Amino acid sequence: MVYIPEGEFLSRIGPTDFFKDLQTYAGPNAVREWRTLLDAILPLSTAAMALPPLSIRGDWGVLSTAGARYAPSLLKSFAQMGPKGALGATKLLRPFSEIIDSLGIKDPFILNWVDLLAFLLAGVKSDGVLSAEMIYMFSEWYKPGCCLEYPIHGSGAVVDALVRGLKKFNGRLSLKSHVENIVVEDGRAIGVKLRGGQFVRAKKAVVSNASMWDTVNLLPKEVVPKPYQEKIKATPQCESFMHLHLGFDAEGIREDLGIHHIVVNDWERGVDADQNVVLISVPSVLSPNLAPPGKHVLHAYTPGTEPFELWEGLDRRSNEYKELKAQRSEVMWKAVERALGPGFDREKCEVKLVGTPLTHQRFLRRNRGTYGPAIKAGKGSFPGHSTPISQLFCCGDSTFPGIGVPAVAASGAIVANTLVSVSQHSELLDAVGI
Repeated sequence: MVYIPEGEFLSRIGPTDFFKDLQTYAGPNAVREWRTLLDAILPLSTAAMALPPLSIRGDWGVLSTAGARYAPSLLKSFAQMGPKGALGATKLLRPFSEIIDSLGIKDPFILNWVDLLAFLLAGVKSDGVLSAEMIYMFSEWYKPGCCLEYPIHGSGAVVDALVRGLKKFNGRLSLKSHVENIVVEDGRAIGVKLRGGQFVRAKKAVVSNASMWDTVNLLPKEVVPKPYQEKIKATPQCESFMHLHLGFDAEGIREDLGIHHIVVNDWERGVDADQNVVLISVPSVLSPNLAPPGKHVLHAYTPGTEPFELWEGLDRRSNEYKELKAQRSEVMWKAVERALGPGFDREKCEVKLVGTPLTHQRFLRRNRGTYGPAIKAGKGSFPGHSTPISQLFCCGDSTFPGIGVPAVAASGAIVANTLVSVSQHSELLDAVGI
């Protein structure tokens, strides 16, 4: 469900139902402009998806795994679009707002909605997100016949599957293994030292998925070139998060409760304003096994809009910290009450956990609890995956393609591809059928 100043509606996957919602909450002009937008960008999705992220690697082997392998499909997609469409495809690496502007989209609801989608996808509004990312998302959400998939047993099942794959190929996963620093000898990353003193030697490379700021802090200062340090220091950051985790009795909660809810309090403030947008997930709606019988679990959060400055330097045991937690979490409580309806009573919750930017910083080892780099398309680009330190690679939201689960997954795949031979990489592409 989507709760906006104009009202509330169930945002469904596919184009038809959203047209009805637009007609109700924004009017016929919004319907016309939305149709114009879809007609212009959905054909571009063929080009955006013609080069699978799994084909990319960080060396010259990309000419084989991506260039030679997918050039025919790329050329075919350009030919099908015609000269005008092919020209539009050149905007894929530009901000999505440029496509919006070129189409003359002016309706406030459409502009706000697109900004919301962009922000939820990549942590920036439409003037900062790559058109390729948005067009890929649009093709997944608004093409006829599309659907939204949800993993059985919740998102944790995805993690379980990844662990099974790791073990299948003789990988080892070490939990509760706090990395103290990355060990560098003769300019090469040779392993990591854990907090307990254990040294883990790298056979091929060290790969860090920590943020760029945290990765640099794990390295001996003397081995990091000053220009590299200065570039990272100058990179702007997204804000942090507030979290609300709840466990409560399902009795009295409406039976048609949906799993996902978006609450926007004020369009005028912007979707990136603090205390304005709240996202809510109730995974036990689709996966009852995630909670005890007759119970629900819920996670609400403000998506990368909570200023770290409000929390910096506070003692987590102090009354000041506790009071600020209560104050800054109220917007999430109100959003939950709106989404769950009168059957929900916050006082009857059996589990109440509030997370702050300091929680984010501590548990995730994120510099200032940040969502990631605030790099806008057209004004900067996310770094690649190699570093000035030989055999040290980076992946995650501080690297290309950027912020968000799809982009981060792609970055990990790119580094993994780079560390195997071109023939092994090609065999993988054959095995997965792309």
